[in-house]
Amino acid sequence: MKKITLLFLLVSSITFAQTDQKIYDIIDAVSADNIKSYVKTLTEFGTRNTFSDTISETRGIGAARRWIKGEFDNISNNCNNCLNVFYQKDLVTKEGNRRVPKDAYVVNVVAIQKGTKYPNKYIIMSGDIDSRASDTMDFTTDAPGANDNASGMAGTIEAARVLSKYQFESSIIYVGLSGEEQGLFGGAGLAKYAKDKDWEIIGILNNDMIGNITGVDGVIDNRAFRIFSEPVPANETDRQRNARRFYGGEVDGISRQLARYVHKTTKTYMPEMNPMMIYRLDRFGRGGHHRPFNDLGFAGIRIMEAHENYTQQHQDIRTENDIKYGDTFEHVNFPYAKKLTAVNAINLASLAWAPEAPKEVAIGGIVEPSAKLKWSKVDGAKGYKIYWRDTTSPTWDNSRYVESTEFTLEGIVIDNFFFGVAAVGENGHESVVVFPNKILR
Repeated sequence: MKKITLLFLLVSSITFAQTDQKIYDIIDAVSADNIKSYVKTLTEFGTRNTFSDTISETRGIGAARRWIKGEFDNISNNCNNCLNVFYQKDLVTKEGNRRVPKDAYVVNVVAIQKGTKYPNKYIIMSGDIDSRASDTMDFTTDAPGANDNASGMAGTIEAARVLSKYQFESSIIYVGLSGEEQGLFGGAGLAKYAKDKDWEIIGILNNDMIGNITGVDGVIDNRAFRIFSEPVPANETDRQRNARRFYGGEVDGISRQLARYVHKTTKTYMPEMNPMMIYRLDRFGRGGHHRPFNDLGFAGIRIMEAHENYTQQHQDIRTENDIKYGDTFEHVNFPYAKKLTAVNAINLASLAWAPEAPKEVAIGGIVEPSAKLKWSKVDGAKGYKIYWRDTTSPTWDNSRYVESTEFTLEGIVIDNFFFGVAAVGENGHESVVVFPNKILR
């Protein structure tokens, strides 16, 4: 009997260690040629400054967003209308906004692929529609914005094309956000829209510059990319902040767990890639469209190239001292943009195929030679994975699969590790890890 039980546990462990062939199929389906075509089209609108022409069919942000909506509509037509495509907009006024030259609507293009089991749970992939010249207030000068951020927008369209071939338990949103260069207005508008609609946001994967491999420092790298994430939610309570002093969790907020999820999925299915988890909200003193979501308490990260070239960002097209300035089409590396698009697509799929994360995870074991965990049952979960790691490790390095909702890790001293729990579906896909949010006495 013991041998049978041991065999069952071994088979169960092996089952949930397997990878999903569909994830490899998704990677293979992402097309560098498609991304190249999308980027080329976006650069040909001349400028996509948020305050540029909205009437012309060939120039300005109005033409660009209508084209993006058309691409989402075409994808939806090819998947039996599986996407709900619409504009979401907010009025931004000149008063009180130093980067706003005139009152205008900031318009996002949204495409929602509804989930079959958790339709009100959403995982979001975003790119930015808008571009800018050296002067962000200049909305007439050519600003092709090839890498910043036609690359992210193109990746989002391509991910929608690939993933529209599948059905998922949770909903996926593909969105082009506007107003990023003027103050993250598009992200702020959509985040508020989500809050008002009571959407349950699993997280947002903000893609801002995913096509450059040659850094201004001379480094050429087509495999590394950065994942920026804040340590704890910006809206945490005083009680939660005080609890961290005694129980830990300074680097274990919901955005950091999302970053770890992307890191793990990438290393599992795309081991040739080098995901770099950056323990910072964004680049030093700078911002991106995941931040407005973070501000409202949603998980959100920024995915981008590892090596930037500042001569090709926020620059008028010109040549000075033999240096060519400008964010132009020829600087984008499309095989690399394909890789980062695939990184997004496989994480969107993994999260959307996974069960919900446990809402409550309790931990105990003070002055005991073991760690005790107990968590809320997740409807549809086959089992759960208990994760733990050294307190100085950036990743979840140890795990144990169980099919109960409580477990004691014998010989694992609670003082020396951090712990978390993820739900596992019948298909083997896991939720994001949940750090303990309650103490067992």
